[in-house]
Amino acid sequence: MTRFDFTPYRRSTVGFDRVFDLLENTGRAGAGDNYPPFNIERLAEDSYRITLAVAGFKTGEIDITAQQNLLIIQGRKAEEASETAAHFLHLGIAQRGFERRFELADFVRVENAGLEDGLLTIDLLREVPEAMKPRKIAIGGVQPLSVVEGGSTSQAA
Repeated sequence: MTRFDFTPYRRSTVGFDRVFDLLENTGRAGAGDNYPPFNIERLAEDSYRITLAVAGFKTGEIDITAQQNLLIIQGRKAEEASETAAHFLHLGIAQRGFERRFELADFVRVENAGLEDGLLTIDLLREVPEAMKPRKIAIGGVQPLSVVEGGSTSQAA
């Protein structure tokens, strides 16, 4: 696999170090394990859903941890007694543990998680604080600042 060198871009940008780190980490993680398979879908402008195929796992065997800008999903199968364990002729459903990590953008929080029919769904919501939204700034005037939402502006008091 070709490795990209982002050093020239790092010198000419300010505040984008995290973006380049994400690109480099994605390249390293791409050669890893692809279990369990997952989908990421956009439900609305600021709403997302991650769906993982975790067939055979129960609710108590899955751990979801949300940290700042990181979502970690771990699955650990409970060890069953060897007396009740069946002797499989073919074992096609994965029984191994897993760990999936998702880098989250700023101001994205986990809203809900559910497990149904072997699919783990995690709903994410992006909430930008009012202080972080773009504002129009008047040059040399006494006009109050206004918050930009979409293509229109509304006056802020």
